[in-house]
Amino acid sequence: MSAKTKQQHVLIVGGSSGMGLALARQVLERGNNVTIAGRSTERLDQARGLLGNPAGLRTIAADITLEAEVERLFRSTDDLDHIVSTAADVSGVYVLLPEMDMATARRVIDSKVVAPILLAKHGAPRLKASGSITFTSGIAAYRPAPRGSVVAAVNGAIESLVYALALELAPVRVNAISPGWVDTPIWQQVAGDGKAAVLEGMAKRLPVGRAGKAEDIAQAIEAVMYNGFISGTVVHVDGGQRLV
Repeated sequence: MSAKTKQQHVLIVGGSSGMGLALARQVLERGNNVTIAGRSTERLDQARGLLGNPAGLRTIAADITLEAEVERLFRSTDDLDHIVSTAADVSGVYVLLPEMDMATARRVIDSKVVAPILLAKHGAPRLKASGSITFTSGIAAYRPAPRGSVVAAVNGAIESLVYALALELAPVRVNAISPGWVDTPIWQQVAGDGKAAVLEGMAKRLPVGRAGKAEDIAQAIEAVMYNGFISGTVVHVDGGQRLV
């Protein structure tokens, strides 16, 4: 463990499962403190159990699409070194436009665009000058597909937001990680019982020959979190998907 990263405090929004949970585990293993925020108290309790209930872990239930909830979240946390959001609510949105329910579309926009704006607005004042904010976008911004228009739109929007916030919030660093096909619980929502077959078919198309793991994304997030010379950048962790 390097002195540079020892005893830092990282807020992970969406850290109760998938990429966020993997990141929480890695950060805790470095001896740092983690606060996980999410909407579901039950899932937060499950995450605490999966992580072994360490002393350096705290959980807070909050709906980050609501400004009052985000304000309460930051009132409830100590000062922070880093803020990371892996949260996304994309259930029910992978449909063709004629079938699109606009309430569902707005929910996705709230979770992937409005929520990051709120986290930056209320979280930046709680960060040290050497701190960082890291959001997650995704491959759909570069390789869109039918049924994926809303997801493509929000991923593109979050990356543009990162470029602007890196200037406005400097010296706090702001970046995005753009995952490709990663085996996380979101794929259960997208593919249902066909998840394994879908991911296997995708893996065969990738230069690296496999789908991503949550740990792959967590390692990339840590890289931009701890590197003080990376800001206003989108880091692609997609197994070469943009090339095929």
